[in-house]
Amino acid sequence: MLSDGRAPPPAIPARLDAPTGLLADALGRPLHDLRISVTDRCNFRCVYCMPKEVFDKDYAYLPHSSLLSFEEITRLATVFVAHGVEKLRLTGGEPLLRKNLERLVGMLSSLRTPGGRALDITLTTNGSLLAKKAQSLKDAGLNRVTVSLDSLDDTTFKRMNDVDFAVADVLAGIDAAHAVGLGPIKINMVVKAGMNDQEIVPMARHFKGSPYILRFIEYMDVGASNGWNLAEVIPSADVARRISAEMPLVSLQANYNGETAARWRYADGGGEIGLISSVTQAFCKDCSRARLSTEGKLYTCLFASRGHDLRALLRDGRSDAEISAAVGALWNVRADRYSETRTINTSGIDEHREKRVEMSYIGG
Repeated sequence: MLSDGRAPPPAIPARLDAPTGLLADALGRPLHDLRISVTDRCNFRCVYCMPKEVFDKDYAYLPHSSLLSFEEITRLATVFVAHGVEKLRLTGGEPLLRKNLERLVGMLSSLRTPGGRALDITLTTNGSLLAKKAQSLKDAGLNRVTVSLDSLDDTTFKRMNDVDFAVADVLAGIDAAHAVGLGPIKINMVVKAGMNDQEIVPMARHFKGSPYILRFIEYMDVGASNGWNLAEVIPSADVARRISAEMPLVSLQANYNGETAARWRYADGGGEIGLISSVTQAFCKDCSRARLSTEGKLYTCLFASRGHDLRALLRDGRSDAEISAAVGALWNVRADRYSETRTINTSGIDEHREKRVEMSYIGG
């Protein structure tokens, strides 16, 4: 530990090998996606992410000086792209709360892979500000959006977001994003037993035949604030059975290696859905995602307990070559596979390990 309580920055290797775009971790997994959290703030208090009893009116958010600037984010993104990243996802908190986010999108959209290809730049949002921001985001170079929506029933949805936000306003944001060409749009529904699992089939029915891809996510034990219990997990296999009983489903091949969602299509041609099963069918073996926190820490796993302080390297005046070598060295030794080794002993799941990073801090 440093004198101010911070962990020391990552070590810089003696040899500053140039990136080849083919970086692999200790288990042979490439670095393909970078998720960038641009703010730790959110205007929702979803029970599975930022429950109000923890993130209350007195909760201390990061000061603005702690956040990476847009220039710092772009500089780090450039380093990751040189190592093989082809997809950037902006997250939060709620990323649309970050002032002038369109400017960052424009900066990132100018980046190119070593082969000269444009990046896939996406954003995950709760949709609350999407209707206002969709056109400017598209104009800046954003390709796609993923919108969180956990129910079509206002009572259930408001109980989950815990801020009295209406379903109709999220749907308006989704339609606005579609109208300006931010697609294909994915809609994420976190399923929690006893809270919104009765909405599985109505959600599927509503979005069937639409241009949107609905994805059902198993309630995960991310962070330490959401009171996770295995009994509240609805397995994806059960989700598929419930939907298929009314609207038959057919399995599809993955779009690419490491895709988080198992794909299914409606047998009658009414579109597709996705099932994200990180609890019951872990996909660690193909995970190619790195996460950059709001204050510039690199996390190599969604369930990590600690990150690696890249902001310190930036602000200590280290060169791009030094930062690139440090990132490469960190990824080379990555061996995370938490979901594959997760215990089902929920009463003592964290008894002997450090507190995990909150989802709101690294964007899921």
